[in-house]
Amino acid sequence: MILEVAILNVKSGEGPEFETTFAKAQEIMAASEGYLGHELQRCLEIADQYILLVKRNTLEAHTEGFRGSANYQEWKKLLHHFYEPFPTVLHYSSVF
Repeated sequence: MILEVAILNVKSGEGPEFETTFAKAQEIMAASEGYLGHELQRCLEIADQYILLVKRNTLEAHTEGFRGSANYQEWKKLLHHFYEPFPTVLHYSSVF
């Protein structure tokens, strides 16, 4: 299992609209092959900042499967215009 981590800096004041849109978009991600679960959390100290944690069975399930799918194009259309700057996504594996 891998953990995908993205810090999402949403444009100022667009947090509520982002959350509403994400509620719809998460269904796209959840339907992708290799998806195991996710959490979206809002930062308490920094307005309009979120962290997205996604569990997938392999790195390729994200980098090739999800990002290479037609569903990803819909995901991009729904969410990518909210970010400033665009998020860096990193992947982690369990140590223990």
